[in-house]
Amino acid sequence: MTDKKSDKETEVNGEVCLKCGSPLGEVFETKSGKKLQRCSKGSWNSETHTIDGCTYVKWLAVEPITLDEKCPKCGAPLLSVVTRFGKKMKKCSTATWDPATKTAGGCDYIEWIKGTTEQLDEDCPKCGSKLVLFTTAAGKKLKKCSTATWDYETKTAGGCDYVEWLRSEK
Repeated sequence: MTDKKSDKETEVNGEVCLKCGSPLGEVFETKSGKKLQRCSKGSWNSETHTIDGCTYVKWLAVEPITLDEKCPKCGAPLLSVVTRFGKKMKKCSTATWDPATKTAGGCDYIEWIKGTTEQLDEDCPKCGSKLVLFTTAAGKKLKKCSTATWDYETKTAGGCDYVEWLRSEK
């Protein structure tokens, strides 16, 4: 039965594993928005955080998504883009890149998507100030003290250093 399914997958996408020659499985999307395709002979083991069976993984390019927002510089539509390292940003749709000359063209507007912060009705166990719930761009959540700061020039943290990472509910 598995062989018939594998044959159908090969017929649909026509791609095979570069390590073992088996057909590639279905496309998965990670929490950070990147897409991948595993060998059909391998599977992800969430308990050990390893791949059981064939370890071949093909990373797929994530296509930009056109947003309903306009560029504040030129008025063109904005795109939501995931970089090759999994960082998310909004950029102008008129922006271009010339790999031959390694120069950018078009509008240069970029806005990095960071995280969101919500006020909580809890006190910090270290300093007594209020806690905030911070959600990263990748969707991870943490509670941290509202007095925590970051100095971009000296690259040092300031204020209270209390942080509690929250486990995702499955």
